[in-house]
Amino acid sequence: MRIAIWPGAAKPYGEILEVAQHAAATGWDGVYIADHFMPNEGPGTDVRHPVLECGSLVAALGAAVPRVQIGTLVYGNTYRHPAVLANMAATVDQISGGRFTLGVGAGWQKNEHQQYGIELPGVKQLLDRFVEALQVLTGLLRTPTTTVNGEYYQLTDAICEPKPVQDPLPLMIGGKGEKRMLRIVAEYADLWNSWGLPDIIEHRMNVLDDHCAAVGRDPKAIARTAQALVVVDGPVPGDLTPPVIGGTIDQLKADIEGYRAIGLDELIIPDGLLGDGADRLRAMDTVLSLVRA
Repeated sequence: MRIAIWPGAAKPYGEILEVAQHAAATGWDGVYIADHFMPNEGPGTDVRHPVLECGSLVAALGAAVPRVQIGTLVYGNTYRHPAVLANMAATVDQISGGRFTLGVGAGWQKNEHQQYGIELPGVKQLLDRFVEALQVLTGLLRTPTTTVNGEYYQLTDAICEPKPVQDPLPLMIGGKGEKRMLRIVAEYADLWNSWGLPDIIEHRMNVLDDHCAAVGRDPKAIARTAQALVVVDGPVPGDLTPPVIGGTIDQLKADIEGYRAIGLDELIIPDGLLGDGADRLRAMDTVLSLVRA
């Protein structure tokens, strides 16, 4: 099972770089950055807290951090035209020497759309537009020219040069909707990502397998990735919405083995509960040792 770190983009760049460089130096497999412009609204959340932009961060990390795979978790489709995003992705793959994973999703965070005047349509239109965007992305990144005559995107003999170093550039789709989103994953993705504890992820993996069978895709062609907040050695906060693993070292080890047992390909560790500075790096070392044990 691969292991990746997810440094929060609400930290100063120097801290993000420190986490990513430590991951590269100690044997982690990947570093992911989330695509948001501000914190999501919620109880006790300071929505004015600074957040660095994802595309700029992955380009910087691709240049400054060796060896590890760099990825987005995940670009929101509503924020960027997919033809622009394809060129961004190809450039980051060139910068990193072929180490970029393009993670994309349909988009969801309301306050970003509201503040910036970006349309956030209903679910059906959101997913319809996402499917067209995937056609644009895969066409531009994997074929010489691309023509798409869709409702939301229109391209005529469009090019994206230079192409990525990787052929093909890995495409990750983040989503959990069992009826349609996981079917889109079955049709287009090289990797799938979702939040969740092992039992939830296993259930969604089984649903994804069913969609793969329906569209004639080998389920093994899609790597499965997941994340949960991690407490290495201490009390687990009781007021968090995202899933949390760990608490004690023994419990964290058991939780990690739970992901391994269901056949997860990559476990992604957000650094939000790992502490700061040297404490965060020590916590990373502990997590890595449990995964590699």
